Amino acid sequence: MAELPGAPAAFGRPAPLPQTGWERLRELWRLDEQQQFPEETVNIAKSAFTAAVVGWLYGGLPAFVSARKAFIESSHGEIFQNRADAVQSAHRAGLRSFIRYGWRWSWRVAAFATVFNVVSTGLSAYRDKTTISNFAAAGAFTGALFRVHLGLQGLAGGVVFGTAFGVPAGGLLMAMYGLAGETLQEKRSRERRELYEQRLAEWQSRLSMTEVLGQTESNAQGRPEMERATELKSY
Repeated sequence: MAELPGAPAAFGRPAPLPQTGWERLRELWRLDEQQQFPEETVNIAKSAFTAAVVGWLYGGLPAFVSARKAFIESSHGEIFQNRADAVQSAHRAGLRSFIRYGWRWSWRVAAFATVFNVVSTGLSAYRDKTTISNFAAAGAFTGALFRVHLGLQGLAGGVVFGTAFGVPAGGLLMAMYGLAGETLQEKRSRERRELYEQRLAEWQSRLSMTEVLGQTESNAQGRPEMERATELKSY
């Protein structure tokens, strides 16, 4: 049945579920009706932030301790106003190193984690399944990307390192998915299917109601014409 003129856009038949890998990929970066990104996309942002914090701590804390120790060892001949001034100077030296080296590690770890998660999530969405091979391929690609500037030997080393990182990371995630009962891709597919079925049922219900109203209106308009015809015959 064609849509009635002036009917709202929401009255139309619900859009079908994405069937191709490219459609599922585009859906990862599309806002839903609540103006929210899919859970997989949100997890990429969360993991990037977490990786940045971990990288900052990994690079910054040892640098802070080392710089503070080096300052104390090299400042025996300096004169400070009091003990608090000496402690503050040592802390400032450590803080400068914490910020400097923490930032160096932070953006690198965050970039590595982001590229890895984008590729692995994209592969899972495109293939419509989550497997260890997705994580291995994502690790190999990310490692190669970060070592490509070192030439062919660096590229090969990056592939090996990335694969060695991706396989256990993917195994850990797959184990967590096993405990949860379903992967994120399976969960999204199930929720997408349930939402589509719900919208389709609502659309069919509205369509049936519209047909009933249209039939009622048609009968109401036809009844006066029949009465006039009966009157004319009686004359």
